Formats: sequence, C-alpha cells, structure tokens
Amino acid sequence: MSRILITSGPTRQYLDPVRYLTNASSGRMGAALASAALEAGHEVVVVSGPVDVEYPEAAEVIPIVSTEEMLEASLEEFPTCDGLIGVAAPCDYRPVVVSSRKIRRTGEPLKLRLVETPDVVALLGAIKESQWIVAFALETEDERIRAMQKLERKSADLIVVNGPASMHAVDTRVEVLNLEGRVLAALSGTKFQVGRGIFRVIQDQLVDR
Repeated sequence: MSRILITSGPTRQYLDPVRYLTNASSGRMGAALASAALEAGHEVVVVSGPVDVEYPEAAEVIPIVSTEEMLEASLEEFPTCDGLIGVAAPCDYRPVVVSSRKIRRTGEPLKLRLVETPDVVALLGAIKESQWIVAFALETEDERIRAMQKLERKSADLIVVNGPASMHAVDTRVEVLNLEGRVLAALSGTKFQVGRGIFRVIQDQLVDR
C-alpha cells in the first residue's frame, strides 16, 4: 500500500476582502483520482482548494485557499508520501498589493501589478527522494512540446495533458506521456472514468515498478 498525495482544485489569490483571481477548476479529476487510488488499496491525502465536489470519505482532506497555502500543506505532507499526483490548477499570479478594504469604482481603469506564485509541483520535485510525481499540463497550443517542458521542469515521472475544455466539465480527454514523450494512454469520457484510466497507468508505471 502506498500513501499518495493529491493536490486538487483551484486556488484563490485575493485582490481585496471580496475579490480574487482564480480559475474554473472543479476538483472533479482530483476526486476521481482519489477514488481510484483508494479502490486500489492505497492511502490518500488530498490538499484541495475551494471546490463544490465531495472527496471520498476515506481520503484525508486538507482544505486550503491560496497557492502559498497549497505549497505549505503539500511540503508538510510530501515527505510522508510515496508519490504525488499534482492535478490541482493553482493560480499562477497574485497581486503585489492586497487591499485591506474593498476596491471602489472610480470611473477610471484599474491597474493591477501581478507577480508569479510558487510552482507547487516543481518545488516538491526539487525535494523528492524516492517518491514519484505525476504532473498535469493544461495547454492551448503545442500541447505535447509544452507538456514535456513542464515534465522536465517539475522533475515529474509522468505528465497528463488536457485542454481548456476540461475546466469545470464533467467529461474530459487526456493523454498520459512518459519521460521519453511516448503516449502511454489516450483517454476520454467522464472524469471519473478517465481518472480510473489514469490511475491504472500510474499503478503500472510507478507504483508497481
């Protein structure tokens, strides 16, 4: 039995007390992968941003809000885990200044200065020892090329490629690539069906190796 860390869902980077930057990640794929891992007899801990989906009762769920909080919780859990599935879609940017009060309308354009947030999977990849890592790449162009660049940058062992149509959708279509760029699986269907298919590849390529 392995202990598997799954990051899931979006994160929020607040601009003021009521507004934030985020994306449409639903957490469905994270929930699907958690279910598949549990069905295979593994222990699962999920670090999740704000989502409406429910994770399996048998999974340990650590709720977070920001990308920085996702990193902190993941750094705490990763050393006790055998592998990471980084399916979350953390917000890549945050405002330099967060207003302590609601930003009011002025009739003028509002300028925001943004900086990058930490790359959660890459930072975990930098400290991995014997653990394996599966990353996800949502791309709009040159999908396989960009995915392979991410796989290397994040020190991942496999990468799952999908497109923007999968965001907040029930169905999805993905490819699972290995370190050589070979397509190990091309899967489509509901996220729970695809999640089980992805986990079968993970089990075969990484868990049972």
